[in-house]
Amino acid sequence: MKILIATGIYPPDIGGPAKYAKSLRDEFTKLGHKVKIVKYRIEKKVPIGIRHCLYFLRVVLNLPKTDLIIALDTFSVAFPAVLAGKIFGKKVIIRVGGDFLWETYVEKTGNLITLEQFYTKKPKLPLKHKIIALLQKFTLKNATALAFNTKWQKEFFEKIYNLDKAKTFVIENFYGLKKKTKEDRLKEKIFLFAGRKIKFKNLELIQDIFQGLKSENKDLKFEIVSGLSSQDLEKKIRHCYALIVPSISDFAPNFIIEGLSFNKPFILTKNCGLCEKLRDVGIFVNPFDKEDIKNKILFLANEKNYKKYKKKIVNFNFLHSWTDIANEFLRI
Repeated sequence: MKILIATGIYPPDIGGPAKYAKSLRDEFTKLGHKVKIVKYRIEKKVPIGIRHCLYFLRVVLNLPKTDLIIALDTFSVAFPAVLAGKIFGKKVIIRVGGDFLWETYVEKTGNLITLEQFYTKKPKLPLKHKIIALLQKFTLKNATALAFNTKWQKEFFEKIYNLDKAKTFVIENFYGLKKKTKEDRLKEKIFLFAGRKIKFKNLELIQDIFQGLKSENKDLKFEIVSGLSSQDLEKKIRHCYALIVPSISDFAPNFIIEGLSFNKPFILTKNCGLCEKLRDVGIFVNPFDKEDIKNKILFLANEKNYKKYKKKIVNFNFLHSWTDIANEFLRI
């Protein structure tokens, strides 16, 4: 097959979609397929709308050599890819890893509303977000198939967008082999967050909690890192005490999955697609309950509790390779 992967970023860009696109390309190539990557170039520098038109034209130029399009978001590349596919009769699979509409609404307005509340309470949207809502709905409805990374997100989107269940699937994220690491004696108990510093990640609340904990436990630290290469992020994970992702809602944060390969205990929002899979090995919190989060941090800071949860993660050995992921796309 001739496969076009539509992505906003690609190495040397840093980020989950960039790594996903490259890994998928490598696996498809190994399986004998021809792969074309169409990533954002000048589109990164122009306003929304214009960027979609430019990207649409670039996708169309590659369609004569394409059997299948795989788009790695729900709006920025997916909308022009689905529109091109619909006009020219090409199949398009969207990997639904997040929700552009909700994420950008929270970032724009500062209204810390959960994903579920956003769709059930339906807050008044700015004009720009009304347009995004219409285009995202068109995109999801008109894709050939949708690949969600968790069952939780799949079922939620099916309900909210009234999707045809025959075209919705689950392709889980990459879960790799455990990394061989020696146990470092940690001088400080660093709780690490890695990712974009955006509002739905709820980082201000965590910073405030750790500031208050200084008087109770001077060993406890909170560190935020962003924009690191894979190698630098691995170093940070190796030398931290635990991971923490307190988002008001989240999908399947790769940072937590990456931490599993280093057997790192974690604290994660309960409004998340990973709860079902990892409920027995992780610690989950109400992202709006400051006292709950504080108590869970202190709980994990206790050596006995830490060793208990570390053992649970050591015994968690689920694997999902890039070969599995590529084959699941082809099966769809």
